[in-house]
Amino acid sequence: MGKGSKDKRDLYYRKAKELGYRARSAFKLLQLNEEFHFLDDLERVVDLCAAPGSWSQVLSRIMFEESKNPENNDNKKIIAVDLQPMSPIDNVTTLQADITHPRTLARILELFGNEKADFVCSDGAPDVTGLHDLDEYVQQQLIMSALQLTTCILKPQGTFVAKIFRGRDIDMLYSQLGYLFDRVVCAKPRSSRGTSLEAFIVCLGYNPPANWEPELDMNKSVEEFFQGCYKSVSKLTIEDKLIEWHDEERSVAPFMSCGGLNSIDSDATYHIEPSNDPQQTRQSLDPIQSPTNPPYKKALELKRSGKLNRGV
Repeated sequence: MGKGSKDKRDLYYRKAKELGYRARSAFKLLQLNEEFHFLDDLERVVDLCAAPGSWSQVLSRIMFEESKNPENNDNKKIIAVDLQPMSPIDNVTTLQADITHPRTLARILELFGNEKADFVCSDGAPDVTGLHDLDEYVQQQLIMSALQLTTCILKPQGTFVAKIFRGRDIDMLYSQLGYLFDRVVCAKPRSSRGTSLEAFIVCLGYNPPANWEPELDMNKSVEEFFQGCYKSVSKLTIEDKLIEWHDEERSVAPFMSCGGLNSIDSDATYHIEPSNDPQQTRQSLDPIQSPTNPPYKKALELKRSGKLNRGV
């Protein structure tokens, strides 16, 4: 949002600045938690694809600043992982790493003292192209990468929350998650624009098959990673699958809206009421956290040095 639009503004955007959050997405996690209460009494948390860090800020405030048992704060740990660098956040350990690499898994477990996490979340998304089928496919691959790491670090009955793009084949993802969790819900926070395909999958009660041991390996495909997890289907040959094939009922996760009807509408614009008191004049707010390594950094450097020419 530009600074000039003082009369009409996304209030979540402005409220995030006023409360010190790095992005408006902080309210998405807060509204999801209002409905599911998955942030109560956590000790070990992993935030995947965390940059710029608004979800990590929420986790830090709830687990440490608003803790009902501050005497247990020494046992609590929050780890934020992203390929992009992140500015420090109080009580958060940041890792600039690839979530698909086994070294990242080993580093997280080392920081946790080889204990498993209570909660894993991912608000990551690719740079959208506007081609919905392509965006949904890339986003689902990102979710599967986050899920592979999650199965290796999440304790039984733990919770996994991730951003999804709802599309035609999203029920396939619901079915896959249903093998691993007791309850799978698709939720849409009120702070998420209704015009967006974005929603969040809330997976409660991690309960993988007893005879399945996840092992992160960059040389394994997603199908190979989850082999043995989906009952005995993976052991059938192609001929067996064709003979035994039948049209199964598609899996549909319950859908709910989070945030309440009294919350701010993310698709609406709100006029800022004028004030007669000059001391109460609305001021433009600077970003809480500037990009640490923005994609346009090189272009700015070329422009300042006079080496950026139009048409090049």
